[in-house]
Amino acid sequence: MMSILDDIVARRRQDIEAARLRVPEELLSRHARAMTRPHDLAAALRPPRAAAARPRIIAELKRASPSKGLIRADFHPVELARQLTAAGAAALSVLTEPHAFQGGLRILRLARGNTRLPLLCKDFITDPYQVYQARVFGADAILLIVACLDADAYRRLSTAAAELRMTVLTEIHTAEELDTALGWGARVIGVNSRDLKTFKTDWAGTDRLLRHVPADRLAVAESGIASPADLGRLTAAGAAAFLVGETLMRAERPGEALARLLGDGGPEGAP
Repeated sequence: MMSILDDIVARRRQDIEAARLRVPEELLSRHARAMTRPHDLAAALRPPRAAAARPRIIAELKRASPSKGLIRADFHPVELARQLTAAGAAALSVLTEPHAFQGGLRILRLARGNTRLPLLCKDFITDPYQVYQARVFGADAILLIVACLDADAYRRLSTAAAELRMTVLTEIHTAEELDTALGWGARVIGVNSRDLKTFKTDWAGTDRLLRHVPADRLAVAESGIASPADLGRLTAAGAAAFLVGETLMRAERPGEALARLLGDGGPEGAP
């Protein structure tokens, strides 16, 4: 029986084969290589030396998910990108998977036109074609998920990203995946509390895994972050930055929700 992850990856592979017929990979890669130098996501996420510096948050534009269904009906990428940028995000993430998450490359392009922050393309990437797509539509960084790649695929994808000077955020969920990511040379490691095969969460496991990310790597805590207390707990475990999506997308005013998370705002509903 296929897992949720297997199903999503299979559908994305079909999408890419169809896209390749419309726009040949050679043409797409030429466009990607002609783009200006991307923003450095890793640099944007490194914690400042000041002890009182605000947390480094990647704010995510996410309309829906397989486990929660529709998260935000009032989904306007331009306004969301502007709000979250103004509220103090260190970077933005855009879901581009079109089926389970109702995302798309168009959303990535709209976000790119309304922020100067680094942009992460968050998708189920298994083909270099998707790396070129991400860059052409404005992404500065890509997500690579250990659970849906082998060593050869990771090498091909990370090489394509490096040639475009894009940052790679390598996502793991288990100790075995962490060991694999480190063996593959991953420098920016996202620790996801959600198992992408079942979409169940394991908060305690995230804390344990963060403590095992080497100090010379950049650890990003992902999923389930809802409060400043969560940020404090995850920072103590070793997280240097945080990816926050659902908490912001469920808020009436996502920009204000981000400001509160960063310690800059008042209570929900405040003017």
